[in-house]
Amino acid sequence: MLGRQELVDFPAFGLLRVEAKIDTGAFTCALHCTHQRVEQTADGTAVLRVRLFDELHPQHDGRILEFREWEEREIRNSFGDVQRRFVIRTAVVLFGQPLETEFSLSDRSDLRFPVLLGRAMLQQGHFLVDVMRRNVSYKYNQRQRKRKG
Repeated sequence: MLGRQELVDFPAFGLLRVEAKIDTGAFTCALHCTHQRVEQTADGTAVLRVRLFDELHPQHDGRILEFREWEEREIRNSFGDVQRRFVIRTAVVLFGQPLETEFSLSDRSDLRFPVLLGRAMLQQGHFLVDVMRRNVSYKYNQRQRKRKG
């Protein structure tokens, strides 16, 4: 069971407690990135370079992330418009367990939540959503830490 919003971790990026909106209307997950570009390395391979979040986000640290594996896909946004986006795979942690899933990379600077978790991830993790609750996974993790400590 997840709430309508959750605090999630991204271990590959060293990020903890990132605000995520659970969106059962969205199929794919989305991650807020700026400065997205594909560049050639010295050995001739292509890498995707992005900046996670933007300068106004509290967890922005200016790091450029590199991905050697990605796809480009057409993704329909919430307005029904089709956009071409980069899609990566990474783990998001819920209830203390990493869940490998796909994230489309988009500029979400005009939106409240930098992360959107969609139906594909919800189905993969067999999650239900209780819209009356928030941060269910985070609260569960806090209780588990207290029991161990």
